[in-house]
Amino acid sequence: MTDSPIRKALPDFRWERVETLRYKAEGSAPFRDVTRQVLFGGDAMRCEWRYFEVAPGGYSTLERHEHAHAVMILRGHGACLVGDRVHTVGERDLVAVPPLAWHQFRADPDAPLGFLCLVDTERDRPQLPGPDDLAALRRIPGVADFIRTGDETDG
Repeated sequence: MTDSPIRKALPDFRWERVETLRYKAEGSAPFRDVTRQVLFGGDAMRCEWRYFEVAPGGYSTLERHEHAHAVMILRGHGACLVGDRVHTVGERDLVAVPPLAWHQFRADPDAPLGFLCLVDTERDRPQLPGPDDLAALRRIPGVADFIRTGDETDG
């Protein structure tokens, strides 16, 4: 007999038979206090539906790649960089991340930011910003104060 097609919701944005994973390997890229759960995926679906949770004051990696993302904020409030603009986000907001757009998500300091992310199963690896990319991003008003790259002291 196969597993039930239903995986019931558990407290704190967890689900039955879904493992909570590290966001990325420590030291592989700058980020703070992020977890990842793969809710659906595999060859039959050709996509992955993932849930990320950024702890209060945490942030995802500043990165870009050739594949697009579809994001839905499920929990909390925060902000995200998409391209050259920073946006405030909250529950049920939808975020489109186009190919090769620099992006990063940050939780407000008082609550976690949880979001669903839909991506292709086959996708390219993230690109981290180089010194020239960072210099260009830091020249954009509002972006310089937002981005976190691991080389700053942000408390």
